[in-house]
Amino acid sequence: MNKQWWKEAVVYQVYWRSFNDSDGDGYGDLKGVLGKLDYIKSLGIDVIWLNPFYQSPNRDNGYDISDYYKVMEKAGDMADFETLVEAIHSRGMKVIMDLVVNHTSDQHPWFVESRSSKDNPKRDWYIWEDPKDGAEPNNWRSYFAPSCWELDPATGQYYYHSFAVEQPDLNWKNPELRQEIYRMMRFWLDKGVDGYRMDVINLLAKKADFADAENPYHISYLANNPGIHDYLQEMNREVLQHYDIMTVGEIPFVSPEEGLLYVDESRNELDTLFHFQVADDMPAWDMLRFKEIQSSWYRGLKQKGWNSQFLNNHDHTRQVTRYGNDKEYREQSAKMLATMIHTLPGTPYVYQGEEIGMTGVRFETIDDYDDIAMKNKYYEEVAKGRDSQEVFESLLMLSRDNSRTPMQWSDETNAGFTSGQPWIKINPNFKEINVEAALKNPDSVFYFYKELIALRKENDVMVYGDYQDLFPHDEHLYVYTRSYNGITWLILLNHSDQQRSFKLPAGYQDPEKKLIIGNYPKETADHDEKLRPYEAKIYQIT
Repeated sequence: MNKQWWKEAVVYQVYWRSFNDSDGDGYGDLKGVLGKLDYIKSLGIDVIWLNPFYQSPNRDNGYDISDYYKVMEKAGDMADFETLVEAIHSRGMKVIMDLVVNHTSDQHPWFVESRSSKDNPKRDWYIWEDPKDGAEPNNWRSYFAPSCWELDPATGQYYYHSFAVEQPDLNWKNPELRQEIYRMMRFWLDKGVDGYRMDVINLLAKKADFADAENPYHISYLANNPGIHDYLQEMNREVLQHYDIMTVGEIPFVSPEEGLLYVDESRNELDTLFHFQVADDMPAWDMLRFKEIQSSWYRGLKQKGWNSQFLNNHDHTRQVTRYGNDKEYREQSAKMLATMIHTLPGTPYVYQGEEIGMTGVRFETIDDYDDIAMKNKYYEEVAKGRDSQEVFESLLMLSRDNSRTPMQWSDETNAGFTSGQPWIKINPNFKEINVEAALKNPDSVFYFYKELIALRKENDVMVYGDYQDLFPHDEHLYVYTRSYNGITWLILLNHSDQQRSFKLPAGYQDPEKKLIIGNYPKETADHDEKLRPYEAKIYQIT
């Protein structure tokens, strides 16, 4: 296993439209990010990941791209981007951006040409099929709609879309299309970008026969199809290997064995990946399942590939609400979850606002939400005759808008995010939970994150240490070790709102063990074999 800068890094995700608005139009922008770089740097961050800012109609918040070479007007312009990259680098940080090449917007000139006629030279840049028995070519569902297929009346064929109707999938079988994508990737890397987070990168290859799925509701058939590794190895040869960059693939529907195929250092594809066995498959906290996932991925990638650690992002509900306790133990559970993510094997990701313990939100009606996936599902289910309030309630916890409400900078109007009308409502708890308050409180979630990140920079054991779960069958306590070059750290976590007693295995009861960090005030009694609600402690043992 080679040492690499991106393995040792901590990444901060900036969902820029909700981060900081510099011009009062209600949307965050690149200048807004620029204005907060010193804040991000003060946390100890190494890499900033920017969500898509390409030109887009914004049907899916920038993941529907209409021009890969232009900056969205809401975000700013190319000069703003170039200034931002220079400012990030001048502070000793790096920047990665989203690569969205499974699909484009239906307003992209490529698709406008492709749909213009069956014999257009770009027809084959997208996926077109004839009707089957007068209907869709198969029964596949998309992420956002009941079908992957949309009829184009002008040509009488259906085009394929894994996501919204307005997001037609590109045809990666076409070598001309692939070369155009590689040209675009080099364009941004030559501007100084330090890597890519690759959106649903394992969806590029499609099943060749388009046969009906046995269970269309389990959409894993959209991913990991034959040809995907050929595409990624070609991408690596053509582009990635020529730059000192970081690549992380968003790769749903993979086991550790399948995931290794993408990140095995000997295969020359990607550096690391996001898998979703937690975020997609664990709707609420399940300690035994989580431990099983961590152990299986550690074994599956050990000495061969690299993992990522995260519990929330722009697509998944804020971790303290979904997996912690965002009420009486909000700060303790936020710190406990942070301890876990920053000490498990892999590169940790911090999603904006996570470092102050921001929570999910509950708006009053479906009209208050912006999330296209949530709204499409709501209307689909209500159309089936289900009670609208019941449907609404069922969708609240996993709505993507839980994590997309604006960053809470202060207790001022609109949480200090904008002087205008915010594009989406602010979480009402911004009066209590905000950056300004966190920076004034030496025991805040923010300063705990800062200390964890500093520890990672100073201690290779947090990055490269072997992992061992000491209590694999305990439903509340997560107790594990990281060991490297003769140093062992013992991590003790209580994921419950009750005090828990435990007894460490022989060999770990060293009375001389040194407390590195804990999430309860140091002046309170330290119970050697008891953990208070949501308590987290890291010891170095000899």
